[in-house]
This record gives sequence, structure tokens and C-alpha cells, in this order.
Amino acid sequence: MKILTGNDLVTGDVIWWAGDGWSRQVGDSADVGEQGDDLARTEESALRVVGAYVIDATVTDEGVRPAHIKDRIRALGPTVRPDLNLKPNDADAGNWVI
Repeated sequence: MKILTGNDLVTGDVIWWAGDGWSRQVGDSADVGEQGDDLARTEESALRVVGAYVIDATVTDEGVRPAHIKDRIRALGPTVRPDLNLKPNDADAGNWVI
């Protein structure tokens, strides 16, 4: 199975081609087959997505699963909590720059 992914132009969120539009859920992904690269170019040209690319995936009991670990992690969403980010010179956070 081949699926199409990219990033939303407004939010930067990871999105997945669902057959009739884009979804933020990898489980909604539709098989794009050999037309994936053409569809990626069309969607980017129409300014509906940025950085679109085709990846390998499989269907499991839990739904669509990207084949490569990098894409599985990407499908899970952000892995860094914004509330834990420290400013470079935030003395109160104990993050001193020397």
C-alpha cells in the first residue's frame, strides 16, 4: 500500500490523503497506488499541502500503519511539549548560557 502525506499550509500539521481530501489521522489514509507522485504534485500546485510525498504502509488490525519507523513517529504527532521549552537565558529555569 502507498499513502500520501504532507504538511498543512496554515498550521504545519502532518496530514494524510484520505481519498477525497486531507485528514490529520493516519488511519483515514487511502491507498494512492502508482498515482501518488502525480497526486502530490497536483495537491502542492493547488496550494492545499506542502512537502507532499508518498510512503509505504500496511493495513493492520489497528488500521493503516506507515512501514518506516520515521513515518510512524511522524504519524503520532508532535513529540515535544511546547510548555517544556526553555529560553536560552531563562535563569529561573536553571538554563544558563555561559
